[in-house]
Amino acid sequence: MAQTTLPVPLDPEITPKAPGPGKSVRFGGLRRIVIAVRQAHGVPKFMLWTGAILSLLFVLTAIFAPLIAPYDFDTYQSGGKTFPKQGAPDGDHWFGTTVQSLDVVSRTVYGARTALEVMVLAVVFSLILGVLLGLLAGYFGGWLDRILVLVMDALFAFPYLLLAIVAGFVFASITGGGVVTAALSITVVYIPQYFRVVRASALSAREATFVEAARAMGAKPSVVIRKYLFGNVIQSVPVIGTMNAADAIGTLAGLGFLGLGIQPTDAAEWGYDLDRAISDVNAGMWWTCLYPSIAMVIAILGFTLLGEGLNDVLNPTMRRRRITKVALPALSRRRVVTAESAAIAESAASAEPAAVAVPAATAEEGEAAK
Repeated sequence: MAQTTLPVPLDPEITPKAPGPGKSVRFGGLRRIVIAVRQAHGVPKFMLWTGAILSLLFVLTAIFAPLIAPYDFDTYQSGGKTFPKQGAPDGDHWFGTTVQSLDVVSRTVYGARTALEVMVLAVVFSLILGVLLGLLAGYFGGWLDRILVLVMDALFAFPYLLLAIVAGFVFASITGGGVVTAALSITVVYIPQYFRVVRASALSAREATFVEAARAMGAKPSVVIRKYLFGNVIQSVPVIGTMNAADAIGTLAGLGFLGLGIQPTDAAEWGYDLDRAISDVNAGMWWTCLYPSIAMVIAILGFTLLGEGLNDVLNPTMRRRRITKVALPALSRRRVVTAESAAIAESAASAEPAAVAVPAATAEEGEAAK
């Protein structure tokens, strides 16, 4: 019995279109990510968009901090009048003032800018170094792979906060304190994560048929790594980057809370403000620690939800596609066709080439014809 397979109609809004002649396909990976995001539904979609909104709010606050904050982060007086020390929230200082007579609103807003700068630098530095070392170790193997694996495993064995503290001491003696030093100390923590993920993907991708074909055609290792391996191992990096962004904010706050982060005269930092607010909370002055804590929680929650949502959407083992119900045609009334009516229809069709609609004969007409 012959069977006919009907094509399944696809949604034109989410179906990727084949590029026309002469059009580049270099953004195919980005296009697949956009399609996967648009197809998200349910809890992953909620986490993804909630995290994106909170992260965007944090980024906009950090970028436009000079326009949002009423004062600079180290301003303690205005118009020749010093701000009150540990003043309660009022019309002039909405979130109150600290023990150094600094405005809490300004410290909180400028703390977002400091966190964004350290987060971006730490993620970019660790991504570049981790991905590059992972590609080299996974493709070449041998003694280079063994040495890099040994170093990365040794770094990965340390508790991340302790490793950041040790790295902070080392870089502080070289570059001094500041945003770059804090970013470099956090970078050391995240390099092994990118290295292990990229190396594992490169080990499996280098044995693929298209990589062996490129080698057989005489492609250089740099060309193979850049054109064939990089696009296949970079798929999970955005998820790791968003998760590390959330963790970088918490690590920076931990360093500042211990007094090992950015100096208070260089920039505003949430961890330092929380450390200074411990004695205020015991004295009943809650406003000096409440608002920096809320800002830090919102920033970390936003990037965490964004990373979890991307993982659920982009990971093929966790992604669930929406099931579309198939609408079957309604059952039609059965028609009885006799031999005489079929012969008449055939003779009419042979006499006139054009398509002629022949009405179906009923059972009663068939009996009358007999």
